[in-house]
Amino acid sequence: MPVTIALAGNPNSGKTTMFNALTGSSQRVGNWPGVTVDKKEGRLKKYKDVTIIDLPGIYSLSPYTLEEVISRDYLVNEKPDVIINIVDGSNIERNLYLTTQILDVGIPVVIALNMIDIVNKSGDIIDIKKLSETLSCPVIETSAQKGTGLEALTKKAIELAKSGKKGTFKRQFSKTVELALSNIAELIKNNVPDENLRWYSIKFFERDEKVLERITLSDVIKRKIEQIILACEEELDDNSASIIASESYEYISDVVRSYVKKSRSGTTLSDKIDSVVTSRWLGLPIFTAIMFLVYYVSVSTVGSYVTDFTNDMFVGEWIQAPLADWLTSIGTTEWMIGLIVDGIVGGLGAIIGFLPQMLILFFFLAILEDSGYMARIAFLMDRIFRKIGLSGKSFIPLLIGTGCGVPGIMAARTIEQQNDRRMTIMTTTFMPCGAKLPLIALISSAVFGGTWWVAPSAYFLGIGAVVISGIILKKTKLFMGESSPFVIELPAYHIPMAGNVIRSMFERGSSFVKKAFTVYTLASILVWFGASFGFVNGTFGLVDNLNNSVLHNIGNSLALIFAPLGFGRWETTVASIMGLAAKEQVVGVFGVLTSIGNEDLALEMVDSANVGGLSPIAALFSSGIAAYSFLIFNLLCAPCFAAMNTIRTEMNNWKWTVFAIGYECIFAYVIALIFYQLGTFFSGGSFTAGTTVAFILLAVLLFMLFRPAPKQHDIEKSDSNLSATAGVSE
Repeated sequence: MPVTIALAGNPNSGKTTMFNALTGSSQRVGNWPGVTVDKKEGRLKKYKDVTIIDLPGIYSLSPYTLEEVISRDYLVNEKPDVIINIVDGSNIERNLYLTTQILDVGIPVVIALNMIDIVNKSGDIIDIKKLSETLSCPVIETSAQKGTGLEALTKKAIELAKSGKKGTFKRQFSKTVELALSNIAELIKNNVPDENLRWYSIKFFERDEKVLERITLSDVIKRKIEQIILACEEELDDNSASIIASESYEYISDVVRSYVKKSRSGTTLSDKIDSVVTSRWLGLPIFTAIMFLVYYVSVSTVGSYVTDFTNDMFVGEWIQAPLADWLTSIGTTEWMIGLIVDGIVGGLGAIIGFLPQMLILFFFLAILEDSGYMARIAFLMDRIFRKIGLSGKSFIPLLIGTGCGVPGIMAARTIEQQNDRRMTIMTTTFMPCGAKLPLIALISSAVFGGTWWVAPSAYFLGIGAVVISGIILKKTKLFMGESSPFVIELPAYHIPMAGNVIRSMFERGSSFVKKAFTVYTLASILVWFGASFGFVNGTFGLVDNLNNSVLHNIGNSLALIFAPLGFGRWETTVASIMGLAAKEQVVGVFGVLTSIGNEDLALEMVDSANVGGLSPIAALFSSGIAAYSFLIFNLLCAPCFAAMNTIRTEMNNWKWTVFAIGYECIFAYVIALIFYQLGTFFSGGSFTAGTTVAFILLAVLLFMLFRPAPKQHDIEKSDSNLSATAGVSE
């Protein structure tokens, strides 16, 4: 008999760790229908017919967030055979609020009292037997991190699922509320499933909009239900949803007081650590030091050594050279050898060379996340981010985006408020990702002689773009309104699990590899083709002179667009366009289009900071200001194709996707134009029409930054037109 088990629990309760421990490598990741929230499922180890569904981490079954709606719809409509409710034993009172709601649904439940090792270490005592009797469901002590109790848990869940025994839990509200629920149940019993009658009664009492939309009732019954609710609200002097929440917490408090004995040990180790790392004065300096160390190791030392080995030995000597010799030996034509060795393998190898740096970076980020430290950083940053119209949770996507924009954009799913989530998606790719590092290194080495300040300035540029965009966008009709309250779980610190860290590292790294074998390969072929073919005397074919190539013609026709930014040459135009396919391609394009003549050689020169060798690229820019303007535009404009596709997926609406990409390109163009025109003027250049435009744009930008925020009544007035204005279809 096939069995479906749903895992449900609060964020940071150990649910994902338990899912990984139960399913191992048999996981499949997709999306829930119609939305972009991950749907994880897998087969239980040693059981071919047992499927485990990992529901999103939630705090309740109320429809406040997309994750809560998804979890609730699955439990109520899909009806898994049994639910394993993961409860953090060290925070049992808060976790039991979701537990009581799950038990109301009427599906068999097994409670996994997780992190029991932390409970025992703290000296707390939980009466498992009495707790199980009160909640009318089995309670199994577990530690997902150490694998304790998992076998007993799954056996009990399978046993309960196959028995078909329904849950008998019924928490008692006050007499007034129980009477109201009983009367509502009598009115709706013919319209809802019997096993869910109690749950639906509570939801109708709470005036749950999603339930009211789904269940069709006559107007007479609706009026009777409303009269019942109003009478109860009048008697208890509160609204119905607050009544249920308040009495639920009272019930949970009674349960905890009865069956949980807390030790009097005082502050925990996590509390002591938090007193330092989350303090007002030390929190940010400590975080800065940690991230400096992470990036120093990932990019400048260990990561750099591994990247050099990958580029020089693995790709150059072990793959390209033998492959070229073999192709020559079998009589392959010269243009085909060039396509395969230089176009495909060379381009792909050059990109893959940066993978070790990214994997090391993802490794450290995974350690920070799994240890519980990353949640503290979001808490610290909320105070700063709220001033620019974002949530503290926006920090996590921005930080991950410094490794790769794709997982950074996807990380915005944790932000409940829709406008905050959209704004975070739009601004995440302003941060320099790993793919932009070669471009930063190129400008630093070729134009500024390897000066140390170029790389840090690129990160400050990204941060500045996020801040400016956050302030400006929050004052527009599309994004106006208060940010959602910041609620985040601060889990106890613990030693990261090797399995979780490695899995997280490879999941993020795999997205980069997938891009390398799709987008980057195609981009490399296009660059090679565009530089190798063209028209000579009206005939299309291989060309020896780049001035006759397809890329030269394309670049010449579009160069005028970039002239106000200081880099109106066909080579820089082509490089900027190809950068939309993959930012790493910019270096390779310059290598192909200049006298360097080779993509790999250009990357090697960048890695070794060969200033003299990169002089042909430096010659493309009239000044350092023009070169930095080129860097600004390419760092801030629309990201690579893979990231654009991720934006489309996460926005779930093509109009929002076009708006996001269009905003990024326009913003990048404006900032680069202002920088170049004013930089040139203040460094001794003449006053031109471009200077006038730059001053006007700067004035507009400052006005949008410092204009007063819309008042609340203006926000409310615009709400009715917001969807039409944005063109959003959820």
